[in-house]
Amino acid sequence: MKSNTQLLAQVTEFIGYEADLLDHKGYQDWLSLWTEKGLYIVPTDLDETDYLNTVNLALDDADMRRMRVARLENGESVSANSVGYTVRMMSRIRVLEAGDDVVIARCAMTLNELRHGKLVTYPANVEYTLKPVDGGFKLDRKVVKLLHADGFLRTVSFIF
Repeated sequence: MKSNTQLLAQVTEFIGYEADLLDHKGYQDWLSLWTEKGLYIVPTDLDETDYLNTVNLALDDADMRRMRVARLENGESVSANSVGYTVRMMSRIRVLEAGDDVVIARCAMTLNELRHGKLVTYPANVEYTLKPVDGGFKLDRKVVKLLHADGFLRTVSFIF
């Protein structure tokens, strides 16, 4: 298998930047990473691919992403009370498809949250659909497949 190491490095840098923004609550900068038609998806079924016609934990278009960020920044929801700290660890980054108009990548993510003195870990596979733009990428789709999405999830006060 031959890989484009320059493209992989660019994708890895973008994924790391996005994770860093979320860990440090840089929500407005995170919003600017998206295309206007981009979708942020957290499905309840690991095998599902028809996200528009099934139940999801999140299926956010641009308006919903802005509302989610507003709730987190302004404390307008129960989940924003006592917002904890997060550390994301991204690994196993692979470019699955690369073209002039789209790059699709997948990685493993472990999100660790500390809130009220309790540490909770959320392992997931994450797939990114990226649109190449001058000097980088825009997120067109992010699908976070939590390993335990069909089980108990306590109140989530962050974006995966």
